[in-house]
Amino acid sequence: MISFSLLVALIAVALLFDFLNGLHDAANSIATVVATRVLQPHWAVAWAAFFNFIAFLVFGLHVANTIGAGIINPDIVNAQVVFSALMGAIVWNVITWLLGIPSSSSHALIGGLLGAGLSKAGLATIEWGGVTKTVLAIVGSPALGLVLAMLLVLGVAWTSLRLSPLGVDKRYRKLQLVSAALYSLGHGGNDAQKTMGIIAVLLYSQGMLGNEFHIPLWVVLTCQAAMALGTLAGGWRIVHTMGSKITRLTPAQGFCAETGGAITLFGATWLGVPVSTTHTITGAIIGVGASRRLSAVRWNVASNIVVAWVVTLPAAAAISAATYWIVSLF
Repeated sequence: MISFSLLVALIAVALLFDFLNGLHDAANSIATVVATRVLQPHWAVAWAAFFNFIAFLVFGLHVANTIGAGIINPDIVNAQVVFSALMGAIVWNVITWLLGIPSSSSHALIGGLLGAGLSKAGLATIEWGGVTKTVLAIVGSPALGLVLAMLLVLGVAWTSLRLSPLGVDKRYRKLQLVSAALYSLGHGGNDAQKTMGIIAVLLYSQGMLGNEFHIPLWVVLTCQAAMALGTLAGGWRIVHTMGSKITRLTPAQGFCAETGGAITLFGATWLGVPVSTTHTITGAIIGVGASRRLSAVRWNVASNIVVAWVVTLPAAAAISAATYWIVSLF
């Protein structure tokens, strides 16, 4: 058992990760609505933060349970494992944020858990079912976001045949507020639950949840609030990359990207799959750009983002493993 002060400190580190997750992934919710000038940046982050926070009212806690008990065996979790996993995720998030690279906070956290778990107990600790779902989602969520966005572009084109370009722009400026809200709900529902799972498994390891793993309400509310505050703080380097460097967007295209991404996130969250909101919205934005013409997508920027996706999980795992080795010396 660890001291109460150390337990509080670890929960604070977990909430710091949650805050940085909101900061790092603010672009996922607001990049398109800012790029199309539907909302000014400060209003966009407030809009996203509100829907980030209320997401717990819409979704169950399936993702939190996957993170807490479905990546590594919760019975081997202790303070060193939790701290190392969080440091692996936080350090990688900060590195990619400074470089303006939209990597996945989700996969950084999962990489951190795997690195710490492997360092402590080897391959036997891995819950392969949860890891397999997550790895498949690395490819599946952006691909689904891309396909849905392209289908939505087609639907928008058919339903807008009788409208002038100005009429289309006016209609989808209003509808993009709805799509941004839906995406922010999906973001808060999927991403905040990952920190809930970390805090809950820490409490479980200290015998504070009884014999059955579950997510206390105060953990839910605290994690949603931390993510919303992070989103309020923005993440402007990545907003610029997501909103304008991959492809140029109109309000109708922004609506299609956000709606396609939101549908993907809603489905994944209800199924308990911890997907990357970054991967999902990037795939949707690429789908929107490619539906115009392939040359509309800046493929060199997109390819750099894909490289970051591949590197994130092992990089965070390596940082986490190194951290576990260092803290084990003391």
